Amino acid sequence: MTSKITHQVLTSCIALVWFINGLFCKVLNFVPRHEQIVAAILGDAHAHIFTILIGISEIIMTIWILSGFKSRLNALVQIGVIATMNTLEFILVPDLLLWGKMNSLFAACLIVVIYINEFVIHEKVKSHVGIS
Repeated sequence: MTSKITHQVLTSCIALVWFINGLFCKVLNFVPRHEQIVAAILGDAHAHIFTILIGISEIIMTIWILSGFKSRLNALVQIGVIATMNTLEFILVPDLLLWGKMNSLFAACLIVVIYINEFVIHEKVKSHVGIS
């Protein structure tokens, strides 16, 4: 598989992760555990609306990823959001996570994939095409 195809496939998969988590897990509430996590961290009073807003933000992230606009900044924002969110969950609500504290391992893997996709593979694609 060429670097360009690899980058496109990984970008699509990363976007799909954000889209599924945003729309299905949060906005449509197919995974109520997400709202429980928000309630445990931010309080019960507005957990439902905060969960929906987080889901909408994840859908917007999907659009940003697929647009390719400022992709390096996008990758850094994704890495920061994932690291922050998972650190908070690891400390505050590990009992509500699907794999408990092991969730941090999956988050770290996603961070590595995002980093490699943008700063290694995409850089290689841009250097072959002559894009700066």
